[in-house]
Amino acid sequence: MVARAACGGVQRGGQRLDEIHATINDPARLQALVEALGPWGPLAVVLGIAGAVVFSPIPSAPIALAAGAAYGKLWGTVWVVAGAELGAIAAFLIARRFGHAAARRLPWAARLLDRTQSQAVLAGIVFASRLLPFLSFDAFSYAAGLTALRLPWFALATLAGVVPVSLLLAWFGERMAAEGAAWIGLAVLAAGGVTLLPLMWRRLRGGAG
Repeated sequence: MVARAACGGVQRGGQRLDEIHATINDPARLQALVEALGPWGPLAVVLGIAGAVVFSPIPSAPIALAAGAAYGKLWGTVWVVAGAELGAIAAFLIARRFGHAAARRLPWAARLLDRTQSQAVLAGIVFASRLLPFLSFDAFSYAAGLTALRLPWFALATLAGVVPVSLLLAWFGERMAAEGAAWIGLAVLAAGGVTLLPLMWRRLRGGAG
């Protein structure tokens, strides 16, 4: 009896996780959820994207599309940028607090991290990484925390680099809401492309090597 109840609980938990996963990866569902939250919707978008950066397996692109669909290109971009900036700074600070000293105890890592101390150069690398979707936004945020880059430079470079991509995703989301089914398909492809590009890039690099 107990075993049957436990199996039923595990099955229901698995079904619930599948539902959550399907919702996270479905911009249209996320849009409905965000709109249902009323005035709390923008906060949910900001915290959702920030959480997706800190907890890397969670995709942030569908949330960005939902923000564009729910709030339009302008305000959708504002909330997406706010969430991405918050998440990036959180990841940077986590790495700085818990990984910086540990990484420097490894001679090879210390030599790599000390290769450049220039704030402008390091900030430029962060900025460029934000414009290249095949580079992981989350991983670069954590990696930057291990370097000598100061937080203000990191925050500024991230903000400058994240705006164009956020605007593009919010625009896709807005079109999805305005045009319906055809743009929903394109939005899903955009979300999947942005999410899968880092994995595809690593696979291609591995094959080339």
